[in-house]
Amino acid sequence: MSPLAFVVAVIALAWTYDFFNGMNDAANAIATSVSTRALTPRQAILLARTLNVLGAFFTTEVAKTIGKGIVVADAVTQPVVLAALIGASSWAGVCTRLGIPISITHSLVAGMMGAGLAAGGLAVLNWPSLTKIGYAMVFSPVGGFIGGFALMLLTYWAFRRFLPAVVTRVFRHGQVVSAAFMAFAHGANDTQNAMGAITAALLAGGFLSEFKVPVWVIAGSAFFMGLGTSVGGWRVIKTMGMRMVKLQPPQGFAAEVSSASVILLATVLGLPISTTHVISTAIMGVGATRRLSAVRWGIAGHIAAAWVFTFPGAALIGAGSFYLVTALVRAFGV
Repeated sequence: MSPLAFVVAVIALAWTYDFFNGMNDAANAIATSVSTRALTPRQAILLARTLNVLGAFFTTEVAKTIGKGIVVADAVTQPVVLAALIGASSWAGVCTRLGIPISITHSLVAGMMGAGLAAGGLAVLNWPSLTKIGYAMVFSPVGGFIGGFALMLLTYWAFRRFLPAVVTRVFRHGQVVSAAFMAFAHGANDTQNAMGAITAALLAGGFLSEFKVPVWVIAGSAFFMGLGTSVGGWRVIKTMGMRMVKLQPPQGFAAEVSSASVILLATVLGLPISTTHVISTAIMGVGATRRLSAVRWGIAGHIAAAWVFTFPGAALIGAGSFYLVTALVRAFGV
C-alpha cells in the first residue's frame, strides 16, 4: 500500500472511530444533567459538543501514549494500525447500536493489542507502557467512585441547613458548570485516541520525522468527536443517566465534578483511561451515599460485563482484521 493511500485510510478509520467515540460517550458528559433536568437534551448536546472540541486542544500527552506505547515502534506497521482501528470502530459501533456504554478507549487499546499479537506475537507488546495503562484503567474507576462518594457527603454536610428546594435550585444551575467541566475533560482525553493513531500513521508513512501531533489532526479529531456527540447515543444516555441511579441535581453535580477531575489528572499524566468507567463509578458513588440499594447494581453489573468483554471482543476483531488487511494487500497490491 502506498504511504499516501495508507494515511488516507487511517484518517478515515480514525475519524470514524472518533465519531462513534463522541456518539457513545456523549452520555458521559450529558446524561446526568439531562436526567436531573438541569439542561434540556438540546442544550446539553450543544454544551457537550462545544466543550468536547475545546478540550481536544488541551494537551497531546495521551496521543503519544496511544501512538507509541501499546506496541513497540518497529511493529507499528500499516496493517497493524489499520486493523486496530477497524477492531475498535467495529466494536464501538455495535455496542453503541445496542445501547451499551463501553469504554471506547479500551476498544482502541485492545484493537491495537490484537493486531500487534497477530503481527508478531507477545514480543511486540510494549509491556512497561501497557502496565502503566493497566494501572490507570483499574484505579481511575476506583477514584471516580471514591471521589463521587466523598464529594456527595461533603455536599450534604455543607448544605445541611438549607431547604431542599433551595439546594435543588442552586445545583441545577451548578450542573451547567459541572457538565461543561465533564465535557471538556472528556474531549481532552478521548479525542487523543484518534490523534495518536493518525500521527503514528503519518510517522510510519514518512510524512513526519518525529511524533508530534499536527494542528490539523487535532482540529479534525475534535470536529468528528463533536459531530458524534451531536448525533448522540440516546440509548446509552438513558442507561447512564436514568436507569442506573435516580439522580437529583446535587448528585449529578458531584458525579460530574469528581469524574472530570480524575479524567483531567490522567490526561495531564498522558494516561488513556475510560471516561465511561469513571463517570459510571462516580454515579454509583453518589448513589451509594443514600443507601446501597439506591444503585441498581444489576444494571451496573451488565455495564461491568461489557467492559470486561471489550478487551477480547475488540482484540479478536483487530487480529482478524490484520489477517484480512494483509491478505488484501498481497492480493491486490493496494
